[in-house]
Amino acid sequence: MRWPASLQARLGLTLGLVLTVLWLLAASVTALIVRDEMDEVFDSALRETAERILPLAVIDIVGREDQGVTQRLAAIRAHDEFFTYLVRDAEGRVLLQSHAADPSMFPSWNGPGFHETASHRFYSDAALQGTVRITVAEPLAHRASVAREIQMGLGLPLLVMLPISLAAIIFAVRFSLAPLRRFRTTLEARGARDLSEVPADELPMEIAPLAATLNSLLSRLRDAFEAERSFAANAAHELRTPLAGAIAQAQRLKSETSDPATEARAAEIEATLKRLTRFSERLMQLARAEGGRLRTDHPTDLRDVARLVVDDLERMAAPGRITLTLPDRAVLSDIDPDAFAILCRNLVDNALRHGAQSAPVDVALTAAGRLVVANDGPVVPRDTLNRLTTRFERAQATEEGSGLGLAIVAAIANRIGSPLCLESPRPGAASGFQASIMLPTEASDSLATRATNGP
Repeated sequence: MRWPASLQARLGLTLGLVLTVLWLLAASVTALIVRDEMDEVFDSALRETAERILPLAVIDIVGREDQGVTQRLAAIRAHDEFFTYLVRDAEGRVLLQSHAADPSMFPSWNGPGFHETASHRFYSDAALQGTVRITVAEPLAHRASVAREIQMGLGLPLLVMLPISLAAIIFAVRFSLAPLRRFRTTLEARGARDLSEVPADELPMEIAPLAATLNSLLSRLRDAFEAERSFAANAAHELRTPLAGAIAQAQRLKSETSDPATEARAAEIEATLKRLTRFSERLMQLARAEGGRLRTDHPTDLRDVARLVVDDLERMAAPGRITLTLPDRAVLSDIDPDAFAILCRNLVDNALRHGAQSAPVDVALTAAGRLVVANDGPVVPRDTLNRLTTRFERAQATEEGSGLGLAIVAAIANRIGSPLCLESPRPGAASGFQASIMLPTEASDSLATRATNGP
């Protein structure tokens, strides 16, 4: 038998088995004690019967005119005779007997006291110097029948009370483990990056140290992640000024030199410094995505933010390459506009960078709040697709980029509770790449509320 994995099942089963065993032991011990007491009561009844009948029999026999005649007492009314008796003389002749007595089952005289055969228990006594002897018999089957009734009386309550007791045990165990279930539910409902302390006030004393250890671990992890984010943000911030100065120097050197080789070298340095600048900006965005507040108290129309991002990217890097589709009515969401801008910019920039240069990048925001960015290009293998949201991971090692764009988008998506969906090829096509995310909007929140509360 395999032991249950559930603590509730283990406690219920253990307590049920212990209760059953203890009840059976108590019933068995009680039955033995009652059997001993019952034997004493029946033996006392045997002896008292003999002592009451013997004086009466002596009077009747001594005053009898016909000596040596067996007298059988007739029953007044029909009844079960559990005690039968014989009165005999010194020679063993039967002088008096009860109406149901069978002389053949009575043993020969063996002195006064208790005697027992395979089927009966006897008590014998004598009077008149042993000339008148009485033997009272009781069937052992009568005692066995009474003992069985007593055992049934002890066992039947067990059959009735045991299921009730088991149900009570299950209820008590379930009630006692309710704080653990609430603790588990609280842990399951937390986001992947929620490292705040778990409330453990209601936990039993035996489980509270485990919760305290868990909270201590979460605190250490929170401190470690915060230190990592702070380092990345501070490093990126401190790099911005010297990088801007270095770019300006490279541009000045390129404009002032007449040597083609020096000009090419200065242009190369400028391009490298600009890549470092973009990398530092991505680090700051990642720190913001992982540690900043991403939800606001007031909703914002995401269409305006999407237009600004697309217009800026078209002006800076991709004139005429982006197709933007927006709904006619406002898409209101409580996501921070800056966070949405970071999310949208990284998705579109990734599509521009890795898509076919001759094909447009399709950007669509639906009225329900679904943002879809798709491009045309080679199919990304599934194993690579699953790794694209990992930091510093790129589809091809030879491609330019920091490998942080989709990681930043995934971090924001997880923080707002909307998983990022990556598909390649794009739906309905044989090639391309598509990224989509369902943003929290007033429309989606109302639909979720109606689904929860009913129509």
